[in-house]
This record gives sequence, C-alpha cells and structure tokens, in this order.
Amino acid sequence: MTPTVYYCYDAYCGWCYGFSPVIRRIFEEYRQSLAFEVLSGGMILPEKPQPIGVMTGYIQKAYKTVEERTGIRFGDDWLWHIIHPEESDWFPYSEKPAIALCIFKEYYPDLAVPFAGELQYALHWEGRDLCDDEAYRHLLEKYNIPEKEFYGKLHHPAYKEKAYDEFALVRQLNVSGFPTVFLQVSDTKFYLLTRGYTDYATMKNAIAQALQKAAE
Repeated sequence: MTPTVYYCYDAYCGWCYGFSPVIRRIFEEYRQSLAFEVLSGGMILPEKPQPIGVMTGYIQKAYKTVEERTGIRFGDDWLWHIIHPEESDWFPYSEKPAIALCIFKEYYPDLAVPFAGELQYALHWEGRDLCDDEAYRHLLEKYNIPEKEFYGKLHHPAYKEKAYDEFALVRQLNVSGFPTVFLQVSDTKFYLLTRGYTDYATMKNAIAQALQKAAE
C-alpha cells in the first residue's frame, strides 16, 4: 500500500487554521510519494447548537496564542463575531463543513488537504458562517462543482452519515485534540506524526523517521 497521511482536523479549530500552511506545504512536497486523507473530527457537536458567545471568552485569549505561535492572522470579519458575541448570529456546529468536505472528496479525492484549508480560510479570515449554505458557493465556482448537485448532497442523509462515520473513525484513532496527524504504512502500522500544532521542519522530520522505521 502507498503510505497514507491522515490529517484529523476540524473546520472550526483555530489551531488547525494555524497549522493549515504547514500541512499544505507537506502535501505539496510529498503528494507524489504519499497519499493524503483528511478526516473531520466533529469538534463542536452540541445536542442543541449554542451561540458563539458560550466560547468567546476562551477564543479571545486563544486566537492571540495561535497567531504568536504559528504566524497566521485571523481576519477582521471573523474577529467581529469573537469581540461582539452578543450581536453575532453564529451558532458554531461542525456538522455542515464536515459534510461539505465529504462531498468535495467525491469530486477531488486528491485535493482534500487544500480544500480543508479553504474551509478554514473562509471561516477564520473571510468570516463566512460555515453553518450557512452560502458560505460554500464561492468554492463551488472555484472548483467547478455543480451547485444544484452540491446543495442536494449537502442536505442528503447519506452525506450526513458519511460525516458522522468520519467523526467515529477519528474517535477510534483516539484523537483527543486537533490537529492530529498519523502516517499509516501498512494495514496495522500507524505512526503518530503530531498531536497539536507543529512546525514544518518538525513535521518533515517526523515523516522521515516514520518512513525509516517502516523500512527497517
């Protein structure tokens, strides 16, 4: 089998947003020799969707830490909702972006890493509400995905089921935080490359070590 990188992420995860340039660079560098799979983790799945205000106390501090550590910047349109939660109409919920990713992978299975980054950029920089169907329209144009087909699938139970299968798989992999990245080298052999944010050089080194161990 081709060694496969499993990137466990969530569209709403700020640390994953900070990590997206790293995993994108790894993808561009290794895509000829490794397979890449993105799995949505279902980070925010309350029984009843909660307004963003329930988490902004934490996010107001955390986003600055992400910026300092990763060098990424959060956009003003996203920050408005974090700073003015009482005026925001956002109810963050990981389900819809996970379904969108499942649909996208049917069209472009080899481009899941860049597309996951696009979802994070749409939220954290452009300030698009990923629970709103309209948040995806610009990406359909970019990737030539038929709108009617996409939106039909976005509300189809079969694709919701696919998303929840991914959430379950991530749990089976004992992922407790995001981003988490594994390298699978055989049917039974997985190497943990990172749990949490790491930089490009550390990721590259982790891949090299895992491939070397697998070769031995």
